[in-house]
Amino acid sequence: MTIEPIEADDPESHSADIVSANIDTLRTILPDAFTEDGVDFDVLRQLLGDDIADSDEKYGLTWHGKRNARKAALTPSTGTLRPAPEDSLDWDTTGNLMIEGDNLEVLKLLQKSYSGRVKLIYIDPPYNTGNDFVYKDDFRNPIGHYLDVTQGRLTSNPETSGRFHTDWLNMMYPRLMLARNLLRDDGVLFVSINGGELANLKLSLDAVIGAENAVATVTWLKRVSPANDAKWFSSDHDYIVAYSRSKSSLSPEWKTSASDV
Repeated sequence: MTIEPIEADDPESHSADIVSANIDTLRTILPDAFTEDGVDFDVLRQLLGDDIADSDEKYGLTWHGKRNARKAALTPSTGTLRPAPEDSLDWDTTGNLMIEGDNLEVLKLLQKSYSGRVKLIYIDPPYNTGNDFVYKDDFRNPIGHYLDVTQGRLTSNPETSGRFHTDWLNMMYPRLMLARNLLRDDGVLFVSINGGELANLKLSLDAVIGAENAVATVTWLKRVSPANDAKWFSSDHDYIVAYSRSKSSLSPEWKTSASDV
């Protein structure tokens, strides 16, 4: 199999431009809000009527770096996905695909082909126990091999750090935004987590997907026999949080099964 080289100016060497796509969508819905110079926010506010949050006191989760975390999801990646038939099994007949790479960059590259098409996403992120690793995102360099990109930038996130929760949120937020874009209307995102970041995860998903699309928070027993070795209460369970892209689009069969869990 011959793989043709991709030049830097080739459209295939860049991930989807989500900001431009959002602007095009808004222009289609509210063309009056645009001038030849761009968005007229005064007109946009008028067209949106009373649905404008202009108070300094808002309900929601905020932290230092949230604006940059949102920007990180919208920053296009310079890279592309290349097949590796020599490292594959049954390349010509398999219906499966495994992608090796930094998950944030891969999520960006998948936006072109899979936006709004994925039925199920399951992620098992770091639980932020203080011993697991938090990846320091850096968008100044093009995507490369995962081990090259992350070398020296996987660091533990101890609870003694003053940015303990902030570092975790800055890592998770852009990934949740991009995962949401990939879901089709009846698609569902499942996220495993423990009690330490459960509240922050749910508030993040409320912001990214919408609290109205929360499907369930499932409690699952992670030990067959309780350990009973904790200082206060034994934590013998973790959680799986489920959100749908559009809860109203879920099939009756799916909702019936979910309600029985």
